[in-house]
Amino acid sequence: MSTENLFDPDLFNASVMNTYGRFDIALEKGKGCRVWDTNGKEYLDFVAGIATCTLGHAHPALVETVTKQIQKLHHVSNLYYIPEQGALANWLTDHSCLDKVFFCNSGAEANEAAIKLIRKYAHTVLDFLEKPVILTAKASFHGRTLATVTATGQPKYQKDFEPLMEGFYYIPYNDIEAVDNAIADIDEGNQRVAAVMIEPLQGEGGVRPGNPEYFSHLRKICDENQILLVFDEVQVGMGRSGKLWGYEHLGVEPDILTSAKGLGGGIPIGAMLCKDFCDVLSPGTHASTFGGNPFACAVGLTVCETLEKDNLLENVEQRGEQLRSKLTGIISKYPDIFEEVRGWGLINGLEIKEESKITSIEIVNQAIIEGLLLVPAGPKVLRFLPPLIVSEAEINEAVDKLDKALSKF
Repeated sequence: MSTENLFDPDLFNASVMNTYGRFDIALEKGKGCRVWDTNGKEYLDFVAGIATCTLGHAHPALVETVTKQIQKLHHVSNLYYIPEQGALANWLTDHSCLDKVFFCNSGAEANEAAIKLIRKYAHTVLDFLEKPVILTAKASFHGRTLATVTATGQPKYQKDFEPLMEGFYYIPYNDIEAVDNAIADIDEGNQRVAAVMIEPLQGEGGVRPGNPEYFSHLRKICDENQILLVFDEVQVGMGRSGKLWGYEHLGVEPDILTSAKGLGGGIPIGAMLCKDFCDVLSPGTHASTFGGNPFACAVGLTVCETLEKDNLLENVEQRGEQLRSKLTGIISKYPDIFEEVRGWGLINGLEIKEESKITSIEIVNQAIIEGLLLVPAGPKVLRFLPPLIVSEAEINEAVDKLDKALSKF
């Protein structure tokens, strides 16, 4: 079947569920930080599969690993030891504050694993907890499964999926008083706060970095009350922030951490990491058929080793500073449209003024015409998520394309 036949919108829509608001392009190939559609048009990719294509497209190291591993062994089962899984787990624990790893296939699955771990810990270690409660932040995003969409503090994602799971309570992000009040209000009768599950930087919630003072207080109050501190690093982790993990920006360590997206560089893989003291899952209590398969783990290890070998964290810091500086110039040029730029490393948000009638989707659509792919983070924030290999020239080119798009409004 030809590529042209693959992109027949009528055939596509006749068979594929309408669960995504798709932009009207079909992407066919990629190289580095660029992709091409089925008409041959080139785009600078500042979405990277939504913070997923860590090394860009068709990176030589990934091509080599994928080719070798698919010819060797791609899947068996967790009934047996998988050397590639052990190697990736060792790398992750050696390069983090966590001790053990459970592998799955996505960020939602990693967060589901964390929720189950929290509940089992509450029932078996804190055995007086009949109804453990997990605090999550308003404007958060933790996934699309029933449990993780309940954990997500955004009603728009929960609409029409009631009844939601019990055991979650929402607090404002970066609000110290709110977390203290929530713990005091909940800790009574047969329920108690067992964990705080939170993003070091809120991605879907508008690219809002955590306040170190707030996170320091979270760590302190969790320690004082036997509460687990869980960081969802699905979007911000694996070097995207300029550090390997988002928690390194905040000066505190989590008890549990979830990772996915950039971990596989575009190949599906997720991971839930925890410290030894809360490693309470045992055979039969949790599993994943595809989790930790040789193929995904070999690719994940290549991503990790390439981050280290090519010193990509330094590039992320430098290119992130460059991007924020250039976007500050865009704000100065279009003061009636934009409010501020914020973020870490190569996860950045450009906020549109509330009073502006322009939406993020409108700007994204115009940027596509100019050959630049961006993604919204809500109706009033543009998100910039290029591959971590992005160059100085590509940052300049992207902002130039954005400028041309904005000149049309």
